[in-house]
Parts: sequence; C-alpha cells; structure tokens
Amino acid sequence: MPSGRLPQSPHPVSRLVIPSPIGDLALESADGATLSAIRFDGARLTPTLDPPEILALAHRQLGEYFAGDRTVFELPLGARGTPFQHRVWDLVATIPYGRTVTYGSLAARLGLTPGAARAVGGANGSNPLPIVVPCHRVIGSDGTLTGYAGGLARKHLLLQLEGVPSRDDQVPLFDLDALG
Repeated sequence: MPSGRLPQSPHPVSRLVIPSPIGDLALESADGATLSAIRFDGARLTPTLDPPEILALAHRQLGEYFAGDRTVFELPLGARGTPFQHRVWDLVATIPYGRTVTYGSLAARLGLTPGAARAVGGANGSNPLPIVVPCHRVIGSDGTLTGYAGGLARKHLLLQLEGVPSRDDQVPLFDLDALG
C-alpha cells in the first residue's frame, strides 16, 4: 500500500549556503542539474564540499535579485510535489515582479471554486522554491500579508525590495490618529 510520500531521490542532496538580506539561505539540488529547494534555515545546515554549478548559478541570480538587478529567474527547477501543487506553483511563477495577487484570484485562474483559495494557499505554502517561484507575492483578499513559510517579516522585506507597499506601510487616508 502506498504511504502517500513522494519517492526519495537516488542522488544525495547537494547544498550551498549563502548569505542574503533575509538571512542565510540553503540552496539545494537533488539531482545536480536543477534547483530543487531554497531553505530559510541555511544557518544551521552544512554545505556540500563541491556543489554543482546549478547552485552557483542560483547564487548569482539571487544576488542580482537582492541587488535589484534581476526581476525574472532563469534556472532549471526540479521541485518535487503533487500535480496540483505543480499547477499552483506554475501559476505563481507567472506573477510579475513588484505585483501581488490573492489566493482567491489564483484559484479562479485555475478554474476552481472560490472556496478553493485555502487549497491554493496550502499548495503555495509548500512551495520548496520561495523567491524563485515568488510565493511571497500572494496575499490575502483584504490586502494583508498572510502565510509565508519564511515568516511574515521575510515576506514583507521581499515585497519591499520589489517596491510593493503593504497595508502596514500605508497610513490610512483620513486617519488623523496615525499622523500623530
């Protein structure tokens, strides 16, 4: 009887730990040819002694992104997930730099019922390639920052980097108390 788990890769995972403005990131490749994961817990992980070139390429492109010089990633990706997760991640990958969409609008674009926003949120939350597959660009229907595997502070910083103001950055119009 199947356990529901995805099969393990026959290759050992290669890892490169890099500094970033949102903390140390661990870049991983399960096959040596594609980027399979970006982890926010890089500070506690051990890098591979001789990582494959794909990790160096991802490092360069992430550095360009954080410097404000890259808005689109050009990397071979090897994320593992269910067919539904891949449908969501493929759509999330099309969200333009500096723009946001809601979970509900993603569900609608996928041809799902409005109640499917939670399922889309679950798939988005399990995205193993944050930043490159820009799950930080998905927000709540009321414009709030919700759900991010790396924490809402990182989500906020990534959106700020892209020039996207959040509700928290804006003084409400006519809110005289907020003006001091």
